[in-house]
Amino acid sequence: MNSIGIPEGFEPHFRKSPFTDPWEPLYSKRTDKAVIIGLRLAKPHTNARGNVHGGLISALADNAMGYSCAQAIGWASSLATITLVVDFTGIAQIGQWLTVDSEVIKTGRTICFAQSLIKADVSVIARANATFRVVPKHEGDTHPR
Repeated sequence: MNSIGIPEGFEPHFRKSPFTDPWEPLYSKRTDKAVIIGLRLAKPHTNARGNVHGGLISALADNAMGYSCAQAIGWASSLATITLVVDFTGIAQIGQWLTVDSEVIKTGRTICFAQSLIKADVSVIARANATFRVVPKHEGDTHPR
């Protein structure tokens, strides 16, 4: 862990979005098999009870699995979420390090399947599965490398 509490290997996330801007700073780590998203939980990530909001978990799981599928197909196409299922198994609170670690199950010409475990520090708080449609990139689409 570095001096500001970010685990080894994580860097500022390579993809910015107006949707995720309020949750910054987001971090990611790329492995040969996945794009892992992480962040230090803060008040903007919580619900009225002070626990991390399920919408944040769902959105970050969708992102991490989608980026992992995109990486698995060489960033050659865009992806659109067909289904996203999240099972919540615990809670996370302000100050914890949230990690969304994904695994690509199968890629094909038109479909990609992925799953992820979402952890607060070392405790699993959710699991997610998603199916993505592989679609041709549109003019102006960029891909991270």
